Amino acid sequence: MTTIIPSLRKHLKSLAKPALGLGALAAVLAGCTYNEELGRSQLLLGDPSSMVSQANQAWAQIKQQERISTDPRYTSRLDRVSVRLIRAMGDDPARWEYRVFDSDDLNAFALPGNKIGVYTGIMDLMENDAQLAAVVGHEIQHVRYNHSQERYAQQTLGQIGAVGVGVAVGSQCETDACRQRALQGATLGALGFFLLPNSREHELEADIGGLRLMVQAGYNPCEAIDFWRNMERASANSSRPPEFLSTHPAPGNRIAQLRAEASRLGYQCS
Repeated sequence: MTTIIPSLRKHLKSLAKPALGLGALAAVLAGCTYNEELGRSQLLLGDPSSMVSQANQAWAQIKQQERISTDPRYTSRLDRVSVRLIRAMGDDPARWEYRVFDSDDLNAFALPGNKIGVYTGIMDLMENDAQLAAVVGHEIQHVRYNHSQERYAQQTLGQIGAVGVGVAVGSQCETDACRQRALQGATLGALGFFLLPNSREHELEADIGGLRLMVQAGYNPCEAIDFWRNMERASANSSRPPEFLSTHPAPGNRIAQLRAEASRLGYQCS
């Protein structure tokens, strides 16, 4: 949901190692599938079982290196809310693993294979179970919508395109330094104009899907809006990149989207 902190990012690198070449391009032809719930096509590359295996390894490393909370004020809440949400979507809670990590970071994350991590820092901003449900529901939907696998496909195509552009531009250079700058510039272009907008799309999809799951589980979706207001206040003094180059929607836009969806579901949120 929020920007991944550096200590967590290193655990997840194994999930984002796209392979370049004709094999990846050929896989594109077979990788498109239509997701009825999202109302759009998804490009899903990579072997799902392999991604789950890598995610399990990353999850094990995270649990070894991060401090797992045993405080029932946090763990009981996460268990109670997660079970309620998972059952509401007709799944078995035993198929999911969720942990509270003892850290001031305002963060939560999800991994393929039904893994969810929530930090005590973000839970301290939550006024009730419904606000926790907004975050956990969001993370559940990232898993259900195969966003990690789709992100892998986007990175693969982005790198293929960047290499192609970089080679074409670099062929006009007379020095190695010039060719290197051409490749770096092409890669940045792919990042800014191709990869990141899709990440914002994933965030909004998880927001909307999480809100719907809240309603299925009997939570008031307006609490999601109140939670994001709390997040907005908590991060008011922190620097953030412009939304155009951000992987996450600005809080104001996020709140507007959630309010509109809540209205469609029959709730009028202030």
